[in-house]
Amino acid sequence: MAKVKVTQVKSTIKRPARQKATIKALGLGKINRSVEVELTPQVEGMINRVGHLLEIEKL
Repeated sequence: MAKVKVTQVKSTIKRPARQKATIKALGLGKINRSVEVELTPQVEGMINRVGHLLEIEKL
């Protein structure tokens, strides 16, 4: 599986609870925090749901 670096670039203030939970599940929560994750179908789906809050970089 490929790895991707996911960085949160926008706040979750005034976002639905579902989007906040997805950000937390990805291991993020604060602006400019980054995590490296395996690009599984589950993670790809989470990234698609909150992609407007994230910046994605393939490793």
